[in-house]
Amino acid sequence: MMEIFNNFYNLVPVTFTQSLIYALVAAGIMIPFRILNFPDLTSEGSFPFGGAICAALLVAGYHPIAATLIAVAGAFAAGCCTAFIHLKLKINTLLAGILMMTMLFSINLRVMGKSNVALFDTQNLLEVVWKNTGTELDQQIAVFVILVIVICLVLLWFFKTEIGMAMRAVGANLNMASAQGISTWAYTIVGLGIANGLNGLAGAILVQQQGYSDVNMGLGILIDGLAAVIIGETLLGRQAVWRQIAAPFLGSVVYYQLISLGLAAGLQPSDIKLATGIFVLITLGLPVLRGGSAETMKLRE
Repeated sequence: MMEIFNNFYNLVPVTFTQSLIYALVAAGIMIPFRILNFPDLTSEGSFPFGGAICAALLVAGYHPIAATLIAVAGAFAAGCCTAFIHLKLKINTLLAGILMMTMLFSINLRVMGKSNVALFDTQNLLEVVWKNTGTELDQQIAVFVILVIVICLVLLWFFKTEIGMAMRAVGANLNMASAQGISTWAYTIVGLGIANGLNGLAGAILVQQQGYSDVNMGLGILIDGLAAVIIGETLLGRQAVWRQIAAPFLGSVVYYQLISLGLAAGLQPSDIKLATGIFVLITLGLPVLRGGSAETMKLRE
């Protein structure tokens, strides 16, 4: 038992750092699913897309800040494309996301020129923000905590503005929002752009933090983000805007600490995705297994 505790204690700083980065992905998954009522799978493509753009630009000699901002813009554009495919071509939201995710895989290979790119000899954003942050874990945590708090506050402010409330109205009732003169196209496109911009930001930060970019780095990221969202909503609920915004961030931290505990207890890394999938499946299917009413299950969706 003491050995498990010691292993868990040693893993906490590493997984806490990772959880702060992947919290951005969880937020990027939450916005389409909860705010816009638009199930979107683009994150598995836009997350590595942000990383691929950032890595390619850093190798080309771009400043880390410029490379990161361009990566966010690229992922934002990818999200807008998914929304446009759905709205213009009348393709199912899930299929539109799958198509965009699939196309982005090839685009990522084109952007990087190969399946992975090493960044050990390039300057990164962390070193620009705080000298030696690239090697000091405690400094990385401090930077990421500040970043997460700032993004939470910005999202909270945004969704309380007139534009943010209009976007929430589109997700709550599309027909009613349209009847009120709200441009459902514009808000859907921008909303998915913002969500995938967060995914791209996470990808850009991750490749700079770990020192390399890989075309497969987005594999399974959707289910991890969804698990974080579910955990966060279970702990905080989603009855208020601040709860909905904070849920994916808190959920990501808790989720990755649960992974740490599982690894410390002897769970094989290769089994993490299986365990996560089972967890999400049980959580989403619990109302049905309990014989919940149709109204209860509707609220869970």
